[in-house]
Amino acid sequence: MPSLSVAIVACNEAENIGRTLASVAWADEINLVDSGSTDATLEIAQGYGASIFTEPWKGYGAQVNSALDKCTGDWILNLDADEWLSPELAEEIRALLSGPPRYRAYWAPRLNQIFGRWMRHGGLYPDRKLRLFRRGCARLREDTEPHATPKTSEKTGRLKHPIFHRQYPTVDYYIEHMQRYSTASVPLVLRKGRTSASLGAFVANTVLNPSLTFIKNYIFRGGFLDGREGLIFHLNHSAYVNWKFAKAWERHRADGGNSAAESSSATRGSGLQ
Repeated sequence: MPSLSVAIVACNEAENIGRTLASVAWADEINLVDSGSTDATLEIAQGYGASIFTEPWKGYGAQVNSALDKCTGDWILNLDADEWLSPELAEEIRALLSGPPRYRAYWAPRLNQIFGRWMRHGGLYPDRKLRLFRRGCARLREDTEPHATPKTSEKTGRLKHPIFHRQYPTVDYYIEHMQRYSTASVPLVLRKGRTSASLGAFVANTVLNPSLTFIKNYIFRGGFLDGREGLIFHLNHSAYVNWKFAKAWERHRADGGNSAAESSSATRGSGLQ
């Protein structure tokens, strides 16, 4: 049976990390890259036998790639610190690795818990993420948005059972994270040339895009079926889309209109496309 390494990044995840590690305690290796926890995260991780690496935060893509690079197993399971395997998924992965897997990378459905409710509509499920793959065949972009998934050029398969994700337990938690995530997304937005420099592009990105996002997810994709929690989430997610583009426009203006070109040049220089 091939060996399995688990790669996790964390910072102050004491509320979540025990549940995550308990779901993968059967793995051959667990590597946790921590960016400066001041709570009990490291003590809990040590209790599960995880190898701990303390590194400054480099951005989501770079941080996850650092955790992937430390894995020595034949296969890697990449999890966020607030995700854990359902018992059925753990058994499915063990069964898959007990024989020759058909593919070198697998997508897993993810079931998100938001404001205490498991969200099954509005584009929030199955929310597939590339989480299981042969070592070396998947990687994240260095300039990716938070909570992105690794990319691969290999043919991929799909796992049946879900990863559970305690995504946003409270509205305050969600808004605080969206403020940080929208700021972290600015370089990627600018690299794509979404500067909102013209009036038409500004209105499209900051008004039409958020509005259509809400209509698509809440109405056409059934987000209203997730009750009040669904309404609160989709309204605020539309606000997040506005923040992301508004912050990119602000950065582009502050840089005198050169931010998009500089971002593209930095991307080419780093070998990212």
